[in-house]
Amino acid sequence: MSKLWGGRFTKETNKLVEEYTASIQYDKELAEEDIEGSLAHVQMLSECGVISSSDMEEIKRGLHVVLENIQNGTFEYDVSQEDIHMNIEKALIDEIGPVGGKLHTGRSRNDQVATDMHMYLIKKVNHFISHIEEVQQAILSQAESHVETVLPGYTHLQRAQPVSFAHHMLAYFWMFERDKERFQDSLKRTSMLPLGAGALAGTTFPIDRHRTAELLGFDAVYPNSMDAVSDRDFIVEFLSNASMLMMHMSRLSEEMVIWSSQEFQFIELDDSFCTGSSIMPQKKNPDVPELLRAKTGRVYGNLFSLLTVLKGLPLAYNKDMQEDKEGMFDTAKTLDGALQLLAPMIETMTVKTENMKQAVNEDYSNATDIADYLVNKGMTFRESHEVIGKIVLYGIERKKFLLDLTMEEFKSFTPLFEEDVFEVLKPANVMNARKSYGGTSPEQIAIQIRLAHDHLNVKENA
Repeated sequence: MSKLWGGRFTKETNKLVEEYTASIQYDKELAEEDIEGSLAHVQMLSECGVISSSDMEEIKRGLHVVLENIQNGTFEYDVSQEDIHMNIEKALIDEIGPVGGKLHTGRSRNDQVATDMHMYLIKKVNHFISHIEEVQQAILSQAESHVETVLPGYTHLQRAQPVSFAHHMLAYFWMFERDKERFQDSLKRTSMLPLGAGALAGTTFPIDRHRTAELLGFDAVYPNSMDAVSDRDFIVEFLSNASMLMMHMSRLSEEMVIWSSQEFQFIELDDSFCTGSSIMPQKKNPDVPELLRAKTGRVYGNLFSLLTVLKGLPLAYNKDMQEDKEGMFDTAKTLDGALQLLAPMIETMTVKTENMKQAVNEDYSNATDIADYLVNKGMTFRESHEVIGKIVLYGIERKKFLLDLTMEEFKSFTPLFEEDVFEVLKPANVMNARKSYGGTSPEQIAIQIRLAHDHLNVKENA
């Protein structure tokens, strides 16, 4: 069979051109969406009187045969047919004869491929939302077990103030909550139907695009046919949201790598998420979080690649847009693997509470609290800041931490110090004192946990 568009041409396509311009190697990923869209399109054509009901039934029968062959792995893709649309249409015509050629009435490959990708991303985005919630649930479970666990909090990767391990983990819960909300919001723009826009200007056939949208479960229809086929902002938005999500996963992965090192020993990852060394038998390498951290770069790359493809394109469709799919598929695959690994890795990690406790007892992260202590005794904050800075320097020079100093040593800096300063300096009390909304005290963490449960239960109660 000659190419479906070959009537205008007098020469066969150069084989190198066929191979270079064909997209079937990767857009076969859209096969099921393509057939699903075609089934709705042909039903709409029949309902609108564009084709007969008998033709519709025969085309539907043929499409189901093609779909079955695709799903059972017997379908043979042909690079000479360029893309998934023409491969399926050729297979349909081979199955049912010339009537299969009526399927393409009132549409173009331009609006067809855009529809396929919208449908693909709707499914994927909903899938990722569910996986993000699994990660959030794993975080919440660890947080509920470690409200009283004291961890050194850091700024500039320097010890800053003692915080609850639950508080630290819940920070990521809220990052992932915003990621989830971005994906949810994107569905408003992804659930818009391009089909029926034609190549760029619509069609002369009396079609009903809103009926097609209803059949396919779309929320809206593109009001401008040129916009429908020429933009890929819905894919850019997906790649942008995916990049944000990967950035947050990468940050958490980095902390897991650091915390599981011999230098920190704050956590231990389960053996099932680590590997060993071929030469050093003592090694336990955090390969999963390391690789997740690295794969963030390829997701960023896919975003910038598509932005670069689109930045100089005139309206409407251009062959450049063939480059919109591989990055989308790659990002979806990368996200899927990362999310499915992250949740169980968090769930199974062991938190070394005693090591964290020892760490906060061997630093100066409680210094801010005795500065506040002196303010409550009547000293200005600027004066107290200077006094405490001198006390810390004194301790460093003598290899003493603040809780190691005697009352005489404290009073040598100011007579305002009393015995109660030692209670103020205990790391657990430093943590418990942060009672402002969103703080790290157990009372505030309890509020966070209730709020987190509310956010996760929204979907269940919808």
